[in-house]
Amino acid sequence: MLLDYVPILILVVLAALFAGGSILLSAILGPRRPDPEKLSPYECGMEPVGTAREPFSIKFYLVAMLFIIFDMEIVFLYPWAVVFKQLKMFGLVAMGTFLLVLLAGYFYVWKKGGLEWD
Repeated sequence: MLLDYVPILILVVLAALFAGGSILLSAILGPRRPDPEKLSPYECGMEPVGTAREPFSIKFYLVAMLFIIFDMEIVFLYPWAVVFKQLKMFGLVAMGTFLLVLLAGYFYVWKKGGLEWD
């Protein structure tokens, strides 16, 4: 049974060797001529204004986490859609309940103002 996983192990090893080799070769062969122009931060061709250490609003992180949570929950629709015919009415009721709970959570966050960061 473990022999079935040998191709995956070979692929992982080859990917790791390729990634490590690419980093090593770029470090060895890459040019090293830093100057102030190359070391300055790039912001769309404009001179940087202020410091890069300004904190973001906590609302930004809240919206990002909510996006990830709702996005991951929606991913559950794909496997359900694949086996929908096999699940019949039970699958339809289960997914309807899941979507109602998801929708309730979405409206709760929306009413609480969690999707606005102004």
